[in-house]
Amino acid sequence: MKRLIVLIVAVVLLGGGALAYTTWAASRKTVTAVPGFDAGAPGRLLFRSGGRIAAVPLADPGAAPAVSGTSCDRFYTAAGTTLCLVTQPGALPKTDAIVLDRRLRETRRVKLAGVPSRARVSASGRMASWTVFVTGDSYSSGGFSTWTGIVDIRTGYAITNIEDIPLYLDGKRYHSPDVNYWGVTFAGDDNRFYATMSTKGRTYLVEGDFAGWKARTLRQNAECPSLSPDGTRLVFKKRVEPGPWRLHALDLRSMKETPLAETASVDDQVAWLDASTVMYGKDGDLWKVPADGTGKPELVARDASSPAAVH
Repeated sequence: MKRLIVLIVAVVLLGGGALAYTTWAASRKTVTAVPGFDAGAPGRLLFRSGGRIAAVPLADPGAAPAVSGTSCDRFYTAAGTTLCLVTQPGALPKTDAIVLDRRLRETRRVKLAGVPSRARVSASGRMASWTVFVTGDSYSSGGFSTWTGIVDIRTGYAITNIEDIPLYLDGKRYHSPDVNYWGVTFAGDDNRFYATMSTKGRTYLVEGDFAGWKARTLRQNAECPSLSPDGTRLVFKKRVEPGPWRLHALDLRSMKETPLAETASVDDQVAWLDASTVMYGKDGDLWKVPADGTGKPELVARDASSPAAVH
């Protein structure tokens, strides 16, 4: 019944079904680009600072950031494509998923129910994904419901909620009204993707095929995966005691997992700083740690979140 109520509210807000060609909304802009700010310029680290997109040199992340005029509640950028999630005011929570070009000028917009949670763009800049909380506001509490969507920037085809994707759990077709997805990460072919799926109180790492429109579970207890630049490893948050989470790396060939040196609980979808290091938000700041279990966490930037390295 609760999920039915959530669905009814969302349909009223969006005026249609989730699995469809989305009509890009041409509405009043809520982001303002600053002349000269180039989100696609190489050699920089971008992140949210004071709610706005900012940049520092990768070689000197402690430098004073160049701050744009673009505000996002969650964002990610790659290859000149930026996805900016913006909460809209109103009696019911709503989010605009806004696609920006490298100069942070709006090119597309999708109106969603819920509040922003995750944003990701594929390495080529072609694919983008968002997650919003439709009910609830934390992955650590029960009773939440998410919508996760994927858009092909090149064709304009968007699926605002992927929960109806044909799912195979342990090799068998699976149906359940409580299925939720969140935290998409894309492979280099702009087709394969990984995400978290939850059902019956358990979470699973799933591998999806966008063109073939199907997904399969790979293992249990893996949330908010982030694929390495070479496509061989995932870093994810795993539920542990006392937890609730600890970052782990997963070798996709051997399926061997390794706990990272960050022992604090991290509720974030990490981003890769380079081929061997991941970044994540913790206690309002941006941190990094090696992705092989060695080393120790190091502070990258104060009052920062939603990192993305542009090489």
